[in-house]
Amino acid sequence: MGEGGEMDGMAEGRGLLSDQIRNALTDEIASGVLAAGIALDEQDLADRFGASRTPVREALRQLASSGLVEMRPRRGVVVTRMTPERIMEMFETTAEFEALCVRLATYRMTPLELSALMDLHEQSAEPVAAQDYDTYDALNRSFHEALYRATHNGFMAEQALAIRSRLSAFRRTQLRQGERILRSRAEHGEILQAIAEGDGDAAARRMRAHMLNAASALGRYVADHASA
Repeated sequence: MGEGGEMDGMAEGRGLLSDQIRNALTDEIASGVLAAGIALDEQDLADRFGASRTPVREALRQLASSGLVEMRPRRGVVVTRMTPERIMEMFETTAEFEALCVRLATYRMTPLELSALMDLHEQSAEPVAAQDYDTYDALNRSFHEALYRATHNGFMAEQALAIRSRLSAFRRTQLRQGERILRSRAEHGEILQAIAEGDGDAAARRMRAHMLNAASALGRYVADHASA
Protein backbone atom coordinates (compact mmCIF):
# COMPACT_ATOMS: atom_id res chain seq x y z
CA MET A 1 0.00 0.00 0.00
CA GLY A 2 2.78 2.39 0.97
CA GLU A 3 4.81 1.50 -2.12
CA GLY A 4 1.80 2.04 -4.37
CA GLY A 5 1.13 5.49 -2.90
CA GLU A 6 4.79 6.43 -3.31
CA MET A 7 4.76 5.34 -6.95
CA ASP A 8 1.59 7.35 -7.58
CA GLY A 9 3.23 10.39 -6.04
CA MET A 10 6.33 9.95 -8.20
CA ALA A 11 4.20 9.61 -11.34
CA GLU A 12 2.25 12.72 -10.44
CA GLY A 13 5.50 14.61 -9.79
CA ARG A 14 6.85 13.64 -13.19
CA GLY A 15 3.59 14.74 -14.80
CA LEU A 16 3.73 18.14 -13.15
CA LEU A 17 7.40 18.57 -14.07
CA SER A 18 6.78 17.66 -17.70
CA ASP A 19 3.97 20.24 -17.79
CA GLN A 20 6.30 22.90 -16.38
CA ILE A 21 8.98 22.09 -18.96
CA ARG A 22 6.42 22.08 -21.77
CA ASN A 23 5.01 25.45 -20.67
CA ALA A 24 8.45 27.06 -20.43
CA LEU A 25 9.45 25.80 -23.88
CA THR A 26 6.11 26.83 -25.35
CA ASP A 27 6.60 30.43 -24.20
CA GLU A 28 10.14 30.49 -25.57
CA ILE A 29 9.05 29.13 -28.95
CA ALA A 30 6.13 31.58 -29.23
CA SER A 31 8.30 34.55 -28.24
CA GLY A 32 11.10 33.58 -30.64
CA VAL A 33 13.70 32.81 -27.95
CA LEU A 34 13.79 29.34 -29.50
CA ALA A 35 13.72 30.03 -33.23
CA ALA A 36 12.51 27.70 -35.97
CA GLY A 37 15.11 25.10 -36.91
CA ILE A 38 16.83 24.98 -33.53
CA ALA A 39 17.52 21.43 -32.35
CA LEU A 40 16.47 20.58 -28.79
CA ASP A 41 18.69 18.09 -26.99
CA GLU A 42 17.04 15.97 -24.29
CA GLN A 43 20.10 15.86 -22.04
CA ASP A 44 20.73 19.61 -22.34
CA LEU A 45 17.11 20.30 -21.38
CA ALA A 46 17.28 17.81 -18.52
CA ASP A 47 20.35 19.59 -17.16
CA ARG A 48 18.74 22.99 -17.59
CA PHE A 49 15.55 22.06 -15.74
CA GLY A 50 17.24 19.85 -13.15
CA ALA A 51 15.21 16.85 -14.28
CA SER A 52 15.70 13.37 -15.63
CA ARG A 53 15.19 12.75 -19.34
CA THR A 54 11.78 11.13 -18.73
CA PRO A 55 9.75 14.32 -18.06
CA VAL A 56 11.75 16.13 -20.77
CA ARG A 57 10.84 13.42 -23.27
CA GLU A 58 7.16 13.68 -22.27
CA ALA A 59 7.23 17.49 -22.61
CA LEU A 60 8.74 17.19 -26.10
CA ARG A 61 6.13 14.60 -27.06
CA GLN A 62 3.38 17.03 -26.05
CA LEU A 63 5.03 19.84 -28.01
CA ALA A 64 5.21 17.58 -31.05
CA SER A 65 1.49 16.79 -30.79
CA SER A 66 0.82 20.55 -30.79
CA GLY A 67 2.98 21.01 -33.87
CA LEU A 68 5.56 23.20 -32.10
CA VAL A 69 8.42 20.75 -32.66
CA GLU A 70 9.15 17.94 -35.10
CA MET A 71 10.87 14.61 -34.53
CA ARG A 72 13.35 14.35 -37.40
CA PRO A 73 15.61 11.40 -38.28
CA ARG A 74 19.25 12.05 -37.35
CA ARG A 75 18.45 15.61 -36.20
CA GLY A 76 16.32 14.71 -33.22
CA VAL A 77 13.77 17.25 -32.03
CA VAL A 78 13.63 20.51 -34.02
CA VAL A 79 11.54 23.64 -33.43
CA THR A 80 8.90 23.94 -36.16
CA ARG A 81 8.36 27.04 -38.26
CA MET A 82 4.79 28.16 -37.63
CA THR A 83 3.61 31.03 -39.79
CA PRO A 84 0.93 33.48 -38.59
CA GLU A 85 -1.23 32.29 -41.49
CA ARG A 86 -1.00 28.67 -40.38
CA ILE A 87 -1.83 29.56 -36.79
CA MET A 88 -4.86 31.61 -37.90
CA GLU A 89 -6.09 28.70 -40.02
CA MET A 90 -5.90 26.42 -36.98
CA PHE A 91 -7.79 28.89 -34.78
CA GLU A 92 -10.38 29.51 -37.49
CA THR A 93 -11.05 25.78 -37.74
CA THR A 94 -11.36 25.27 -33.99
CA ALA A 95 -13.55 28.40 -33.69
CA GLU A 96 -16.14 26.86 -36.00
CA PHE A 97 -15.99 23.53 -34.23
CA GLU A 98 -16.32 25.02 -30.76
CA ALA A 99 -19.21 27.20 -31.93
CA LEU A 100 -20.96 24.04 -33.09
CA CYS A 101 -20.28 22.35 -29.73
CA VAL A 102 -21.57 25.21 -27.60
CA ARG A 103 -24.70 25.59 -29.72
CA LEU A 104 -25.59 21.91 -29.23
CA ALA A 105 -24.58 21.99 -25.56
CA THR A 106 -26.91 24.94 -24.94
CA TYR A 107 -29.92 22.80 -25.83
CA ARG A 108 -28.72 19.53 -24.32
CA MET A 109 -26.90 20.29 -21.07
CA THR A 110 -28.53 19.40 -17.78
CA PRO A 111 -29.08 21.93 -14.97
CA LEU A 112 -26.29 20.15 -13.07
CA GLU A 113 -23.89 20.58 -15.98
CA LEU A 114 -24.77 24.27 -16.25
CA SER A 115 -24.17 24.69 -12.53
CA ALA A 116 -20.75 23.01 -12.82
CA LEU A 117 -19.86 25.30 -15.73
CA MET A 118 -20.81 28.36 -13.70
CA ASP A 119 -18.73 27.08 -10.80
CA LEU A 120 -15.67 26.76 -13.06
CA HIS A 121 -16.24 30.34 -14.18
CA GLU A 122 -16.39 31.55 -10.59
CA GLN A 123 -13.20 29.67 -9.70
CA SER A 124 -11.35 31.48 -12.49
CA ALA A 125 -11.81 34.94 -10.92
CA GLU A 126 -8.95 34.56 -8.44
CA PRO A 127 -6.23 33.40 -10.88
CA VAL A 128 -7.23 36.14 -13.32
CA ALA A 129 -6.83 38.78 -10.61
CA ALA A 130 -3.46 37.27 -9.67
CA GLN A 131 -2.34 36.97 -13.32
CA ASP A 132 -1.79 33.26 -12.63
CA TYR A 133 -1.69 32.04 -16.22
CA ASP A 134 -1.13 28.36 -15.51
CA THR A 135 -4.05 28.02 -13.07
CA TYR A 136 -6.37 29.98 -15.36
CA ASP A 137 -5.25 27.90 -18.35
CA ALA A 138 -6.19 24.70 -16.48
CA LEU A 139 -9.63 26.11 -15.57
CA ASN A 140 -10.07 27.41 -19.11
CA ARG A 141 -9.38 23.93 -20.43
CA SER A 142 -11.89 22.43 -17.98
CA PHE A 143 -14.50 25.01 -19.03
CA HIS A 144 -14.23 24.13 -22.71
CA GLU A 145 -14.07 20.38 -22.08
CA ALA A 146 -17.21 20.59 -19.93
CA LEU A 147 -18.95 22.15 -22.92
CA TYR A 148 -17.81 19.29 -25.16
CA ARG A 149 -19.27 16.74 -22.74
CA ALA A 150 -22.50 18.72 -22.47
CA THR A 151 -23.18 18.11 -26.17
CA HIS A 152 -23.98 14.51 -25.14
CA ASN A 153 -22.43 13.50 -28.44
CA GLY A 154 -19.43 11.28 -27.75
CA PHE A 155 -17.97 11.51 -31.23
CA MET A 156 -18.19 15.29 -31.30
CA ALA A 157 -16.55 15.52 -27.88
CA GLU A 158 -13.69 13.26 -29.04
CA GLN A 159 -13.08 15.37 -32.15
CA ALA A 160 -13.21 18.62 -30.17
CA LEU A 161 -10.61 17.28 -27.72
CA ALA A 162 -8.36 16.16 -30.57
CA ILE A 163 -8.49 19.60 -32.21
CA ARG A 164 -7.97 21.32 -28.88
CA SER A 165 -4.83 19.28 -28.16
CA ARG A 166 -3.24 20.65 -31.34
CA LEU A 167 -3.84 24.21 -30.16
CA SER A 168 -3.32 23.80 -26.42
CA ALA A 169 0.13 25.40 -26.39
CA PHE A 170 -1.01 28.41 -28.41
CA ARG A 171 -4.15 28.86 -26.32
CA ARG A 172 -2.06 29.14 -23.18
CA THR A 173 0.49 31.57 -24.64
CA GLN A 174 -2.12 34.02 -25.95
CA LEU A 175 -3.23 34.67 -22.35
CA ARG A 176 0.03 36.58 -21.78
CA GLN A 177 -0.83 39.30 -24.31
CA GLY A 178 -1.83 42.55 -22.60
CA GLU A 179 -5.10 42.12 -20.71
CA ARG A 180 -6.12 39.04 -22.69
CA ILE A 181 -6.55 36.87 -19.57
CA LEU A 182 -9.11 39.39 -18.27
CA ARG A 183 -10.95 39.53 -21.59
CA SER A 184 -10.93 35.76 -21.90
CA ARG A 185 -12.81 35.37 -18.63
CA ALA A 186 -15.25 38.14 -19.58
CA GLU A 187 -15.98 36.36 -22.86
CA HIS A 188 -16.66 33.15 -20.95
CA GLY A 189 -19.21 35.08 -18.92
CA GLU A 190 -20.93 36.32 -22.09
CA ILE A 191 -21.05 32.77 -23.47
CA LEU A 192 -22.51 31.51 -20.19
CA GLN A 193 -25.18 34.20 -20.25
CA ALA A 194 -26.33 33.09 -23.71
CA ILE A 195 -26.38 29.45 -22.57
CA ALA A 196 -28.41 30.32 -19.45
CA GLU A 197 -30.89 32.18 -21.66
CA GLY A 198 -31.19 29.12 -23.91
CA ASP A 199 -29.92 31.04 -26.94
CA GLY A 200 -27.69 28.57 -28.76
CA ASP A 201 -27.13 30.83 -31.76
CA ALA A 202 -25.87 33.69 -29.57
CA ALA A 203 -23.67 31.29 -27.59
CA ALA A 204 -22.17 30.03 -30.87
CA ARG A 205 -21.48 33.56 -32.14
CA ARG A 206 -19.81 34.52 -28.88
CA MET A 207 -17.71 31.35 -28.81
CA ARG A 208 -16.56 31.96 -32.38
CA ALA A 209 -15.56 35.51 -31.48
CA HIS A 210 -13.85 34.24 -28.31
CA MET A 211 -11.61 31.91 -30.30
CA LEU A 212 -10.78 34.48 -32.99
CA ASN A 213 -9.95 37.05 -30.29
CA ALA A 214 -7.52 34.49 -28.86
CA ALA A 215 -5.90 34.10 -32.28
CA SER A 216 -5.50 37.87 -32.61
CA ALA A 217 -3.97 38.09 -29.13
CA LEU A 218 -1.49 35.35 -29.99
CA GLY A 219 -0.55 37.16 -33.20
CA ARG A 220 0.14 40.36 -31.27
CA TYR A 221 2.15 38.48 -28.64
CA VAL A 222 4.37 36.88 -31.28
CA ALA A 223 4.79 40.16 -33.19
CA ASP A 224 5.66 42.10 -30.03
CA HIS A 225 8.34 39.63 -29.02
CA ALA A 226 9.72 39.30 -32.54
CA SER A 227 10.37 43.06 -32.64
CA ALA A 228 11.70 43.26 -29.06
